[in-house]
Amino acid sequence: MNLNEAIDLLKEKGYKTTGKRKDILTYFEKADGYRTAKDLIQYMELSHEGISFDTVYRNLHLYDKVGILETTELNGEKQFRMNCTDHHHHHFICNDCGKTKPLEVCPMDDIENKLANYAIEGHKFEIYGLCPGCISA
Repeated sequence: MNLNEAIDLLKEKGYKTTGKRKDILTYFEKADGYRTAKDLIQYMELSHEGISFDTVYRNLHLYDKVGILETTELNGEKQFRMNCTDHHHHHFICNDCGKTKPLEVCPMDDIENKLANYAIEGHKFEIYGLCPGCISA
């Protein structure tokens, strides 16, 4: 998802696109991998002095709810990244830097046959480790 798609989705869902909301979206559009609320606050404080944690968390929750951001838990902390909406895939996530690598395979292809009598409503599959850059650092 890119910035314009995210803004269109907000408008479609009846939400205003304020300057702060656009700045948050811009941050995640440029981010390479998952980022924490703390990372976002540090970025936002550069242009929005005194921005509150409440404002940041409220917008992160909104973006997650409407499908703009996807979340994961990494090192015991909730982290966010711009949602990849172009096709179904999963990620390898670096435990150090949060960068991701898309995985074009889905374990559900094998599992669905084993759960034929179940109503599957969703799934999430992630692999954690160190990316090549963090291994060599």
